[in-house]
Amino acid sequence: MWSNFFVQQDEEGRAGVAGQSGGLAGMKGGRGQRRIHKMSDSQEGKIKLAFFVSIVGVTLTVLGMGTEFWVELAQPKNFSGNQTCQMAHYGLWKGCIRTLWVADIDPERTSCGPADLPGSNCTYFKFFTSGENAVIFKKTTNKAAILALLSLTMMVMGSICIAMSLSKGVQFFLKPASFCFILSVLVLLSVLIFHQSVLALLSSDHSIPLHHELSWSVACVGSAGAILIFGGVLFVILALPFSPWQKCFPHKNNAT
Repeated sequence: MWSNFFVQQDEEGRAGVAGQSGGLAGMKGGRGQRRIHKMSDSQEGKIKLAFFVSIVGVTLTVLGMGTEFWVELAQPKNFSGNQTCQMAHYGLWKGCIRTLWVADIDPERTSCGPADLPGSNCTYFKFFTSGENAVIFKKTTNKAAILALLSLTMMVMGSICIAMSLSKGVQFFLKPASFCFILSVLVLLSVLIFHQSVLALLSSDHSIPLHHELSWSVACVGSAGAILIFGGVLFVILALPFSPWQKCFPHKNNAT
């Protein structure tokens, strides 16, 4: 009788310990599940779509920054009185001077150009060494280049945040990504500074009449800035704990 009593008490003690350990494991598991908020497949698809839009903006920024067609400066095609004329086009890093034949220029065009005609001599600016060639733009073009590099850095950081968000399956990195992409609007400020440097160049010397116009590299950078702002706003919306359209159509979302 006593042996059966001790066996029964021992089994009850083991069952109590097992129940307590199971309860603790369940509490730990519950806490772990509450901390991790995995995104759904639909939200992951929306993030990928917004990321694709931002990548288009980054690509246009790199294209605009790497080319030397920010501004075209051209003298009148008959200014020299001979069969050739000169024009120049500049970017953030490089300037090119072209000597063109007047016969190759459109008769309806009064200035020398366009820049796509052959015959160029290009040199890189020495912004970060002696700064000798930077005097062309009153040493302000290097400020535009620094802002453009800072903007590109913010784009890279935003892309890294989105890649981490997609790989981990969490929304935590969407907010810093949206901040980085919206702050990359500094690339538009670099365009304004560059344009001001061109106007300062033209006003410094009136001995040679020059016709100036912003070229297609600036169009790429301007379009990239608008696209990146749009992409940053999309990431802000996706980072919210609820979708804005869920408040507008609550019954529809509950039905689904």
